[in-house]
Amino acid sequence: MNVTVEISFMLNGSLQQLDVPPNMTLLDLLRDEIGLTGTKRGCDAGECGACTVLLDGRAVNSCLVLAPQVSGREVLTVEGLAPLGTLRPLQEAFLDHGAVQCGFCTPGMLMSAKDLLDHTADPSETEIRQAISGNLCRCTGYQQIVEAIEYAARKTDPGK
Repeated sequence: MNVTVEISFMLNGSLQQLDVPPNMTLLDLLRDEIGLTGTKRGCDAGECGACTVLLDGRAVNSCLVLAPQVSGREVLTVEGLAPLGTLRPLQEAFLDHGAVQCGFCTPGMLMSAKDLLDHTADPSETEIRQAISGNLCRCTGYQQIVEAIEYAARKTDPGK
C-alpha cells in the first residue's frame, strides 16, 4: 500500500498541488517530481548547502525538510530568481566577480546570499561569511563569492 499526503504550496510564485509520500524530502520533490534540477544534491545530510532553497524567505537545506512540511508555505528555488530570464543584481555580481567556477555550489550560495540580503541591508564581511558558512565550495576559495555578495549589497534592492 502506497501512502501519500496531499500538499499545496507556492513554488517560485506558482501554486503546486501534489500527492507525495510522507517521507519524501523537499529536495527529492523538487528534483525528481517537479524537475527543478538547479537545487543540487550533495551530501544528503545538511552539511554542504548545495540543496539550499528559501522556505518562507529563509534559507534551509532541502535535503532535511520533508515535502509535507512545505504544505501551506512558500518555496523559492534558484530557478525562481530569474523566472523571466533576466538575472538579478546578485546573480550578475556572481558572474562579474568570478564567483562561479564549476557551478555546483552556486545555486545554494545564491539562495543563502539572497536570504542575507533580504534581511540585512548592509552586511559586513563577517555577516556575509557567516551567512554562507553552511555552503561548501571547492573551487573559488570563497573570496570571490564574498566580494560578489558585498558588491550586490551595495546595489539597490539586490535580492529582488
